[in-house]
Amino acid sequence: MSRRKTAKYNLAIALDNVIQSPKPIFGTLAGKWKSDYFKNDSSLVLELGCGRGEYTNGLGKLFPDMNFIGVDVKGDRLAQGGRAAKELALTNTAFLRIHMQEIDEQFAENEVDEIWITFPDPRLRDRDEKRRLTFQTFLNRYKKILKPGGILHLKTDSLPFFEFSEGSLAENGWDIIVKTNDLYTSEWMDDHFGIKTRFEEMFYEKGFNINYLRAINKQ
Repeated sequence: MSRRKTAKYNLAIALDNVIQSPKPIFGTLAGKWKSDYFKNDSSLVLELGCGRGEYTNGLGKLFPDMNFIGVDVKGDRLAQGGRAAKELALTNTAFLRIHMQEIDEQFAENEVDEIWITFPDPRLRDRDEKRRLTFQTFLNRYKKILKPGGILHLKTDSLPFFEFSEGSLAENGWDIIVKTNDLYTSEWMDDHFGIKTRFEEMFYEKGFNINYLRAINKQ
């Protein structure tokens, strides 16, 4: 690990809004995020593959009466998100460092109200299909923790990944209620609240269309 990444990792360990091993609180909050961590009974929203947490913090700022958790495996990125949340004085956001395969171990059944997947690695090689965040095994984990009728949002610049995700969601018991291949010219433009991740800014400035869909957990 480089000196710079080591410093960011140490910062993530130091930040109380970044939950990761070996902190004593790590692994103890399934079913208790609202009561024990946020100390309220407000809605719980996850951003999966959150990177630097632009969406997590952006939503937290816009909706102070809701709880938001950014989930990623990169400690240095989560440190940036956690530090930004501190600078914004956000008490309704947190960050969780895990592999996404562990998502249903960290949250209880039906505990989550809404999920955002924003610009994940599309992993377009055939051999990487099972690692895509909308592959069947991941979707089944999301269904366990998401309330019946809960919403999953997906934003991506990758049309092949978007089309794969459409098929995967439909095949695995999700009802796609909104879909567009050009979010910024669509009637749903305001539904992403004007928040852009670093990757979205980069791809949008290069002229890429932003694909967006919204699906319901039919369960």
